[in-house]
Amino acid sequence: MTPGAIDLKVVADRLDLVAEHLAELRALPAGSFTEFAADRRNARAAEALLRRAIEALFDVARHLLAKSLGLGALEYREVARLASRHGLIQDQALASRAEEIAGFRNRLTHHYEDVTPRELFGVIRGDLDDLARTADELRRAASRLAAEDLR
Repeated sequence: MTPGAIDLKVVADRLDLVAEHLAELRALPAGSFTEFAADRRNARAAEALLRRAIEALFDVARHLLAKSLGLGALEYREVARLASRHGLIQDQALASRAEEIAGFRNRLTHHYEDVTPRELFGVIRGDLDDLARTADELRRAASRLAAEDLR
């Protein structure tokens, strides 16, 4: 793959989508599991919004890897590993979480029948900040890499 210019509009659009989905996830009734499970549409909305937010995050990372380094990776876990290795995600604790997030996306997509409403509730209650922090790291990396392109 040949490196090229980072498209900051693509990056911004995808990260805006992540922020939008995170806001929608935070708006779901999650005071208690009973409240969350009272309407089965909550779990379905959570599943779709989480999958799309995660995919948008990794699409940004994939774009940065391809354009800045000429690296191609199709599988989300590999994108997470490469993003960490090449400094797109500099917080090492968050970088290891990124691999877990990628694995969760794969479960949402390929093993959705195994993802329970209780698990989705747990993600909403405890893991959305990891997605937001990953988005922040990728936004900073995109700005840094685009500035390097201009030199």
